[in-house]
Amino acid sequence: MYPKAKRLLSCADGGGSNGSRVRLWQVALQGLADETGLEVTVCHFPPGTSKWHKIEHRLFSHITLHWRGRPLVSHQVVVELISATTAATGLEVEAHRDTRSYPTKIKVTKEQMERVRLRPHDFHGKGNYTIEPEATKRHGKL
Repeated sequence: MYPKAKRLLSCADGGGSNGSRVRLWQVALQGLADETGLEVTVCHFPPGTSKWHKIEHRLFSHITLHWRGRPLVSHQVVVELISATTAATGLEVEAHRDTRSYPTKIKVTKEQMERVRLRPHDFHGKGNYTIEPEATKRHGKL
């Protein structure tokens, strides 16, 4: 959609699998940066503040109103209720169940971490940083 883009900004929750200290998250972001040639900037919300995320704040309020009082007895029911969520403002939601398998307890080696080109920002560098693509890929020499 944006062929001239050079950077990508991700506002991420502060915990879980994409937490600011999760090594696998940083290795995966390095892979994305290398594959796309984009600098990937991440700004993590402080712990306990995911409600500040505008999409989550605006979307989940409607979802929870829609499924209020209904038993969430299966994944199918949850997905159907989320998909049926609308709002007078024109909000329409599309949801699908992800049935792929995601391995757990993946160990990230020291060598993998050394390949991560992470540049902490001056302001709260542990939670705000940019991951630069591999130099040759950044200059369009894929």
